[in-house]
Parts: sequence; C-alpha cells; structure tokens
Amino acid sequence: METHLLRKIPAQPLSPEAFRPFGQVIVASDDHTPFGGADAQLQLQNGIPRFYIMRLHQRGRKFHQITRHQRCTQCLGSLGGKEWLLGVAPPDATALTAWEQIVVFCIPGNCFIKLEVGTWHAGPYFDDSCIDFYNLELSDTNLVDYDTCNLLEHYGVEFEIV
Repeated sequence: METHLLRKIPAQPLSPEAFRPFGQVIVASDDHTPFGGADAQLQLQNGIPRFYIMRLHQRGRKFHQITRHQRCTQCLGSLGGKEWLLGVAPPDATALTAWEQIVVFCIPGNCFIKLEVGTWHAGPYFDDSCIDFYNLELSDTNLVDYDTCNLLEHYGVEFEIV
C-alpha cells in the first residue's frame, strides 16, 4: 500500500493584501464610481466570455488536485452570502513547486475573487450541502485551458483544510 502525506492546512481570512499574489478581492462600490484599480482587471480577450451560475455540492475539505487557466482570468463568488474556501498557489509556480506554496483563504459571501491568469487553485470548498457560484471565464476554459496537477499521484501529498 502506498503512503502519502496528509498535510493539514488552515484557512486564513481573506484580505486584498494577502490575496494580491493570486488575484484581486472585489467588494461593493457605489454606483457611478468610475472604473479603476478596485474593479476586476479582467483578461478575457482570448475567446468568448462565459458568465454563468454553477451549482456545486459539498465535497468535504480534502483535495489532491490543483488547476490553472493560462488564457484568462477567472472570477468566482458565492450566491446567497455563503462563506467558502479556496486553495491557491502563485501563477508563476510550476506544478513541481505549486503544492509547496498552497495557501487557503476563507472567502466571505459579500465579495468575489478574481484569479490572475495562471493562478493555481483548488476548490471551491464549503460546509453547506450545496452552494451556487457565479463564474466568469471563457466559454471553452474547461475544455482547452485546464492544466491540472494530481498532487497525490505526482508528489504523494493531499491537503485537508482545517
């Protein structure tokens, strides 16, 4: 029987400063506020943008896969004010080093996050039985821009969010 390392990883609170290496935290702004740096800085020019609501069912708090998209930014947020968790690693990391740099954020339901192009991510994870998320990416992101690394197979590591 093969053994693997189960690495327990705490979820840290989300802040714009802590999340900056991975993307942006977007919070509410007043209507008529001019476009600026607090708005999501999107890169969707490589295809047809797709904005949709995806329904996810609870999958526990363990993960052993991490994915990145190298053709576009991705925005995620929960509907209904639900809190959720996301593991991330820097966009410039290779699959080899990504697992060693993973951090997990607890994302409140009153904001959304924008992942930079190439940011490794695992999740969303949550404790509710089901949460709907809005997702902005390209129409073919999950077909042609889905670079996934199985951390268990390649490095013998699995994560558990605590």
